Amino acid sequence: MTAELVRGQNHPLSQARLEIRISAGTPIVAVAALGDENGRIHGVEWVAHPGAPTQPGLEVSRQAAADHRLAVDLDAVPEAVHRVSMLLALPVGGTGPVRFGAVAAPFVAVTGLDGDEVASYTITGLEAESAVVALELYRRQDAWKVRAVGQGYAGGLAELLTDQGLPQAHQLAGTVNDAVAQGLARSVQAPPPRTTDGDRSRQTAAPALGPDQGGTAPQPGPVPPVSPYGGQTPGGPGQPAPQQPYAAPDPSAVTQPSAPTAGGPIDYSHPRRQNAAPPPPPPTAPPAAPGQPAQPVAGDATGWSMEERLYNQVWGMFEDLARTTAAYRSAVDFAESRMDKELEQVLSDPRSRIGGQGDAAREAARARHTQLVTQAREALDRDLTQLAAEADVVEPALPPAYARWDNPAWHAYRVPMEIPMALRLGDLHLPEADRIRIPMLVRLPLERGLWIDSGAAGASDGSFTDSHTMSRLAMETAVAHAARLLAVYPAGEFTVHVIDPAGSGAQALAPLVQTGVLAAPPAIGAAGVADVLGRLTQRVDLVQMAIRGGAADSLPPGFDTSQQLLIVNDFPHGFDDRAVNQLRYLADEGPAFGVHLMMVADREESSGYGPLLDPLWRSLLRLTPVADDHLADPWVGHAWTYEPSLVPPGSQVLQQVLAQVAAARTKFM
Repeated sequence: MTAELVRGQNHPLSQARLEIRISAGTPIVAVAALGDENGRIHGVEWVAHPGAPTQPGLEVSRQAAADHRLAVDLDAVPEAVHRVSMLLALPVGGTGPVRFGAVAAPFVAVTGLDGDEVASYTITGLEAESAVVALELYRRQDAWKVRAVGQGYAGGLAELLTDQGLPQAHQLAGTVNDAVAQGLARSVQAPPPRTTDGDRSRQTAAPALGPDQGGTAPQPGPVPPVSPYGGQTPGGPGQPAPQQPYAAPDPSAVTQPSAPTAGGPIDYSHPRRQNAAPPPPPPTAPPAAPGQPAQPVAGDATGWSMEERLYNQVWGMFEDLARTTAAYRSAVDFAESRMDKELEQVLSDPRSRIGGQGDAAREAARARHTQLVTQAREALDRDLTQLAAEADVVEPALPPAYARWDNPAWHAYRVPMEIPMALRLGDLHLPEADRIRIPMLVRLPLERGLWIDSGAAGASDGSFTDSHTMSRLAMETAVAHAARLLAVYPAGEFTVHVIDPAGSGAQALAPLVQTGVLAAPPAIGAAGVADVLGRLTQRVDLVQMAIRGGAADSLPPGFDTSQQLLIVNDFPHGFDDRAVNQLRYLADEGPAFGVHLMMVADREESSGYGPLLDPLWRSLLRLTPVADDHLADPWVGHAWTYEPSLVPPGSQVLQQVLAQVAAARTKFM
């Protein structure tokens, strides 16, 4: 059965010889790159591209085309290779589109040699990007998986390869472009994508006009992104536009796109896709007044179930907020650089340094700056108003796994029968849109552990929290996350262990201890640490051997097959060298075999171990118990402020939910 992947989702591969089939609405360049365990490309000999179509275990097309078939033999790639990335790029220098936002969403399928699909991925959500990492095949414990990536780059193939660590990225991108240019005459232009009226957030953009073009034909140069809600960003016909791409470090790498296909928004579902998710249900909100934006509706994204539609809608809101904020920042940067240039020109002319002429020129430059910034802010406010309206209808509709603790969904909580797609770990927001909170959702089961940073630090609002208070808040945050994990799994399918060597987390752990949802009382002292780590390490070893030996049904009778979570407080207190090594082993190997870590620790307190523990911290997702802007998105690199999802003061919802979990666990046992 084919696995329909969404961004970030993975799927196991049962065969080594595969075919990657790519369909797009326009000729694109297909490249395959080999990477080490960190995803780094060591050299040009690790990349298969139209100029060098074969590399060990890889074969790609020699030209740009709307359809590709790439051959992959995972048994033939070098031992040092841990990842095989499929890269797509739009040809440079041709007459076709120069950004993926102007074409149908590419569709990528992984098939066996018999043609049966193993997994597929439709790459949606691209706008100004001209190159994208479509998916990657990666090695985990001698087994291979495929992951949907969908990370785009506005700077094109050169920026993508640079981000993959290739030293000769720009030279190789030039070689690829030259090879493609020689084969473009043999490629066949695909028909234009279909147009529909069903896409709420992607519309064709009118050609951008620069501030000095006065309504003439577009000139070559970067284009600002399209407003994600159809509102016009600065740069629409007859008004100034920022002349810098919001996501490209090298502005010269982005070129003006050709005029979009006339007539309505672009359909981002690929026309060749036969088994795409069903369209969203018809909106139930009243129709919008003429000239007004459509009323938002919860669950209007694509998906098979309401849960999947809400998940995709939340991700769409996140991307929309990232892009509209990037457009605003780009417009402000352009306005400031233009004013600086104009003021510099005034000062460079001796005749304008004195007298009213110079003053008038300076005032005119400042007035133009104010006008540009005001227009950019108006466009941002329009988009934020629509996003806020969408958040207002989406938040109350979220299921418990996605909802805040103050959501009424928790008052109607019942122990679920199935594992949800994802889990909410907190909220994300940007300074330009402080009123809008985007749920931070992570897919289940967890692919990496969590680190609740208890180190004393300044919060994003400028306040400072002492170490004692941070330790208490960190444990309360960990308990809230653990309770949420227990609540969203079916009875008996999630088990929590706690290591609290000095007993300093007893107060915060009380809800878990008193309701009886823990597998055992929190382990204290060095002996307790050794006992818990020993049992979990042995569990990982047993499951690992059973799976690798093809004997998963031969585990000992009564073996607990549920997902395991280990909460570690006050690390490294109570840990000797053996315990530290076991902890590192669980962090590396545990997630693949159902054992997950939640570290509540101050990294500085373990500094005595030197770089030994650096891989441990890097393997964990760092979260904070107070608001902090330490998370960045993969598109434009915004510093997002993270706020943990905590239980409101005085609320009994946590105890009520955990009591139901404990009762269901008792019946299950």
